[in-house]
Amino acid sequence: MTAPFRTDDTSSATASSAGVDEETVVARAALTDDAWTALVHRLNRQSVEKHYDAYEDIDWDSPDFAVDPDDPRWAGAAEQLIGETEWWETLDESRRGRLGLHIIASRMRSGLVFENILSRGLLAHALTHPNGAPEFRYAYHEVIEESQHSLMFQEFVNRTGFDTGDFPLHVRMLAPQVVGLATRFPELFFVFVLGGEDPIDHSQREGLRNGIDHPLLERIMRIHVTEEARHLSFARHQLKRNVGELGRFKTSLLRYTAPLVLSLMADLMMGLPPHVVKEHHVPRDVVDHVRKSPEQQQRVDESLAKVRRLLSECGLISKRSARLWRRLGLAV
Repeated sequence: MTAPFRTDDTSSATASSAGVDEETVVARAALTDDAWTALVHRLNRQSVEKHYDAYEDIDWDSPDFAVDPDDPRWAGAAEQLIGETEWWETLDESRRGRLGLHIIASRMRSGLVFENILSRGLLAHALTHPNGAPEFRYAYHEVIEESQHSLMFQEFVNRTGFDTGDFPLHVRMLAPQVVGLATRFPELFFVFVLGGEDPIDHSQREGLRNGIDHPLLERIMRIHVTEEARHLSFARHQLKRNVGELGRFKTSLLRYTAPLVLSLMADLMMGLPPHVVKEHHVPRDVVDHVRKSPEQQQRVDESLAKVRRLLSECGLISKRSARLWRRLGLAV
């Protein structure tokens, strides 16, 4: 039976996203120690009470879940990006379905690679906590859940038969540094976490609200958003809890690095993958359309709205750093 769709977003991002002065003291909107401990205990309990297995909870061999590359029900992922172009109108239903499925598979593979980096960082972060700390247990719950997500994503990718490429070389080279941030600069690590999780979570929730045509994709999304709600809650409150303790240098570094991280991750998770462009011979003007489309920019802005509000609430969007956000095409 399909699990009910839940929204367990416990963040409270109510501050304006307008910038603050560089000298403004970082907002102390964090939970008290007791409230933080209660939150982590609750997340731990929920991970025990509501969790999923990639193979027990998805009937991969059900005829309803069959992955047919020519199925036009996959087309929505491509239509959202290029449906307004003349080239799209020239494609028959089979080609539209294949293009959409390739985009979906590539995003799942990107999500898998991101979760691999996230899990390595969480394992390192867990060891920074003393015996008895509920954060240690939670980190391991999240790693287990992310591993199940990765198995789920990879099984889907395997069944499509498509080559899904890889993260760009510069991103792969940065991966060990991102893992290292989990112990050296965890606040920046959790910005990276939110940069990868928030855009895909937003897109999946929008898809579920609007209706998913293929039942296998719907099942995967419902499982993912249910467990990601816990992951996002932990990351948001972890950042909110600790950012006020940072010194001037790290606070400034976080202000100017955060929009770069968010812009990079949103593009990876929501853009048109280069290998898909090559495989399906997508014309250059269509690629340019996606990059310059106001609709696509609005989708990116909306996908980052929660983390942007959180950073503003924590005093991490200043008048000066807001200029960088705008230069990157991100609304503030």
